[in-house]
Amino acid sequence: MHAMSAKPKRAPDTAPQTDWKRVVDLIHCSRAMDALEERELVPGKKVLYQFSARGHDMAQVLLGLHLTHPKDAMCGYYRSRPILLSLGVALEDALGSAMGRAGGYSDGRDIGVVFNYPNANGASALPMCGGVGAQYTPTAGYAQAIEYHKSVLGERAYDGAVGVVLGGDASVATNGFWAALTMATTLKLPMLFYIEDNGYGISTPGWLQTPGCNIAKNLASFQGLEIYDGDGTDPGQAAQLIADAVAHVRGGLGPALLRLAVPRLQGHSFQDTQAYKPKDAIDAEWARDPLPKLKAHVVPSLMSEQEWDMAQAKAEERVRRAAQAADQRPVSEPSQVTRFVFSEDGALQDEGGLWNTGYAPPPTSDQPKPEGARINMITAIRRTLDHELAVNPRVLVFGEDVGPKGGVHGVTLGLQEKHGEARVFDTSLSEEGIIGRAVGMALAGLMPVPEIQFRKYADPACEQINDCGTMRWRTANRFAAPMAVRMPVGFFKCGDPWHSQTNEVQFVHSPGWRVACPSNAEDAVGLLRTALRGNDPVMFLEHRNMLDAASARRPYPGDDFALPFGAARRVRAGGDITVATWGAMVERCEAAADQAGVGADILDLRTLAPWDSAAVLASVRRTHRCLIVHEDIGTAGFGAEIAAVVADQAFLDLDAPVARLAMPDIPSPHHPELMEWALPSAERIAAKMQELVRF
Repeated sequence: MHAMSAKPKRAPDTAPQTDWKRVVDLIHCSRAMDALEERELVPGKKVLYQFSARGHDMAQVLLGLHLTHPKDAMCGYYRSRPILLSLGVALEDALGSAMGRAGGYSDGRDIGVVFNYPNANGASALPMCGGVGAQYTPTAGYAQAIEYHKSVLGERAYDGAVGVVLGGDASVATNGFWAALTMATTLKLPMLFYIEDNGYGISTPGWLQTPGCNIAKNLASFQGLEIYDGDGTDPGQAAQLIADAVAHVRGGLGPALLRLAVPRLQGHSFQDTQAYKPKDAIDAEWARDPLPKLKAHVVPSLMSEQEWDMAQAKAEERVRRAAQAADQRPVSEPSQVTRFVFSEDGALQDEGGLWNTGYAPPPTSDQPKPEGARINMITAIRRTLDHELAVNPRVLVFGEDVGPKGGVHGVTLGLQEKHGEARVFDTSLSEEGIIGRAVGMALAGLMPVPEIQFRKYADPACEQINDCGTMRWRTANRFAAPMAVRMPVGFFKCGDPWHSQTNEVQFVHSPGWRVACPSNAEDAVGLLRTALRGNDPVMFLEHRNMLDAASARRPYPGDDFALPFGAARRVRAGGDITVATWGAMVERCEAAADQAGVGADILDLRTLAPWDSAAVLASVRRTHRCLIVHEDIGTAGFGAEIAAVVADQAFLDLDAPVARLAMPDIPSPHHPELMEWALPSAERIAAKMQELVRF
C-alpha cells in the first residue's frame, strides 16, 4: 500500500539512507531479549511482566533510527522496547529494568516495560504511563512546546524537532488519542502518530473498536493530518513510509499519522496463550514475520548469509552477557523507596521542569508588603499571574475560555490581550487534553498553568493527574513535570452536583501533588507564586465563594511575596479549643467563635499536601480540644486524616473527643436553602464549640 495522501514535499534523493546493518543488529538483539525472557527469566521468576515485541520490532527500529534530533522526543507503550534500543538504551538497563533491579528506568519501582530515557545526546523517551492511550496528550504537549521554544523563546535548537507517539490500534479508541489528534491538527504541531495495528486489543478483535479495522482510512478526510498507511513487515515499504512521514513532520508541514500493519507473534503478554485466536490466524501471522523478510531484503545484497548468522550470534551473546550483568545488580535499598515523591534539595531531576533550564527563583519573602486598597481573590490571582508571565517567559496560562473571555470566573481577564495568544490561550473541551498537554510542556522545560473550570470537570483528567504526580517517584527522579493547576471548587450562592464539589482529598491522596486551598487574597498570592516558581506539580484550589468575598479581601502583598507550603496561619488565638479548617469554612469558623463566646484557636491550614500537623498538635496540647471543620463530605474527607493524627499523637492531651463538622455524604444540593442546610453553618459550628468546651 502507499501513502493515502499527497507525497511529502521534498525531493526523493534527500531521503536518509537506511543503515540496514544496524537494523539487523537491533532486531536480533530484540528477538534475543524476548527469547531469553520467555525461556529463562520469566519461568525463573526474575522477570514478572513480559511483553514480546516480535512482529512489531523491525518497523519500530526503522522509526527509531530517524529520531536523531537532540530535541526529538518519543513516548511509547508496553511493546516499545525495540525503539528504545534504537535510541541507545543499554541492554543491561533494559533487562535490569525488566528484572526490577537497582538503576535502569525506575530503580525497581515500576514495571520493567514502563520505561523512560532521559537522553542528553539525542532523542529522549518521555516517561511512559501504564494506562493505554495515556501517552498521546503528553506527546502533543511536548510538540506544542517545540513550537513555543521556536516561536516565542526564539530557541533555534528546536528547529526541526518532532514529537513521536507510539500506540497499538486498540489505543485509538481512547479519549487521549482523540484529544491529542485535535490538538495536533488545530495547532499544526510537529507530531507523528505511529499506530502499530496488529488486529487485536489483547483478545478483542479490531472490528469491535475501529470501524473497518483501519484507523488510517477512517482519518483520510481529517483536516490538517497527513496520512500514511502500509505494511510494517515489508522492509522496503516500511522504511520508505517511515522516512516520508518523519520528513513531513520534521519539515514543518504539520502532523502526520502513520499506520503500519504488523503481526503480534506472541500473546499480549507472556501469560496470554492466545486461545481466542484460530490456528489459521496464528499461522497467517507467523507467515508475515518481518524477520525472514528482512533477511531476504539484505542477504545477499548487503551482507552474506554468514554475516547474517554472525550478526545473530553476536547479538545473542551480547544479550546473554547483558542479562548476566543485569542479574548482578542488587535490588535497590528498600528504605529509599519513599524518596522522590516530591523534589529534594540537591537532587535535581534529569529532565523536565523550569529548574533544569537554568532558572533560579528570584528572592522572595513570606512577609507581606501591603500595597494599596484591599482587593478580592480574583484580582489577587490575576495580578500574580500577570507578574509571573511578565518576569518568566516560560510561564503559559491555558484552559477552556481563559483567553478573550477571561475565564468563567474572570480571573484571567485581560491577560491574553497583554501577553499574547501564544502564552494565554484557549483549549479544546478536553480535560485530559488540558492536563496531558501540560505534562508534555513541563517535560520540555516550561511552566504550564492549566485551568480546569470546576472541580467536577477534573474527573476525565484524573489519569493524567495521577500519572503526573507519580512521575518523579516512578522514574527515580529522572523526570518530573512541575505545573500549577488552577481549579475553582466549592459552593457559590447556590450549589449543585456539577459545579460545587470540593473533594480535595482525592488530590491529597494522589502522591506527588502539592495541594493549596487559600482562603483569602493575600494567601492566594503567596501560595500561587510559590507554585509558579517551584519544582513540583501543584493543585491550586480557588474557592468560588471566596473569589469576591469581602472577608477574603486583602491589600496586594507585593511581587516578592511567597508562602511556604505546609505552614498554617493562626486566624485568631484562643485557649479553649483548637479549630482546624481551610477554604470557605475559615470565615464561618471566625463567625462561630464570636457567636459561641469561646476562646477558639483557629488555624487555617492553607495547604493540605503538605499540612501543618505540627501547628495543629501544638495547639491541641494547649487547648486540650480539637474541632475540624470542612466543606467536603465527612466520610473519608481530609478531616478524618487530621482526627487520626491528633488521636494518635495527642490522645493523652485531650479533654474531649476529637470532633468533625462536614457535609453529609451527599452531593451539593442546588437550592440555596438546601445547600445551606447541608453546609456547616456558623450556628452549628458555634454549638459544637460550646459542646466540646463544656465536655
